[in-house]
Amino acid sequence: MQSKHAQESTAPKPPVEVYRPEAIRPGLASPVEHAVLDALRSRRSPRLKDLSAPGPSEAQLRDILTIAARVPDHARLVPWRFITIVGEGRDRLNTMIGARFDALHPDSNETQRQHARTRMTHAPLIIAIVYRPGEHPKVPELEQALSTGAACMNLIHACIAHGFGALWLTEWYAFDRVVMTAMGLAEHEHIAGFMHIGTLAEPRDERARPEISEIVTAF
Repeated sequence: MQSKHAQESTAPKPPVEVYRPEAIRPGLASPVEHAVLDALRSRRSPRLKDLSAPGPSEAQLRDILTIAARVPDHARLVPWRFITIVGEGRDRLNTMIGARFDALHPDSNETQRQHARTRMTHAPLIIAIVYRPGEHPKVPELEQALSTGAACMNLIHACIAHGFGALWLTEWYAFDRVVMTAMGLAEHEHIAGFMHIGTLAEPRDERARPEISEIVTAF
């Protein structure tokens, strides 16, 4: 006779139940909870050219950054920090990126040079998320990188909650050490991304998403 444990281990596992938004019954959540869930379900990266002024106020920006920092952080290492880029700072960064592009690509044409100098001109606010891993015997760098990514995603959701669009970009200059040094990054620091934030005239059309049944398995 098989033991109860053996019977359980050989029994077929039930299929993963897939929940879809349209299958959720109304009345299970408050209006505020419904609004939060709807925002999460409909999040879509905007086009850079569709972001314009106005951007967040000082109070809104402080709240956005406070929310961005409220993420899992093993051992409280705080492996991330933020650089806000607005006004003249945005112009300086554009000039800096353009000069670096010219040095790397001396044979580029005028259209390419102009493109390099205008990447930071669309959104009124840009936030550089800096990844700064530290040494800890129980916290590998991968965990710290994931915490930084969580801060980026929290930042996006906070912007949406405040009524703004947010686009997470890197591009070549995010990985260029000359640009990073000019922005004040230390040698061990890296740019996780530039978050372009502004008013979005209208949301983008939905795109194809993975089927939950194709990316979820039971163990």
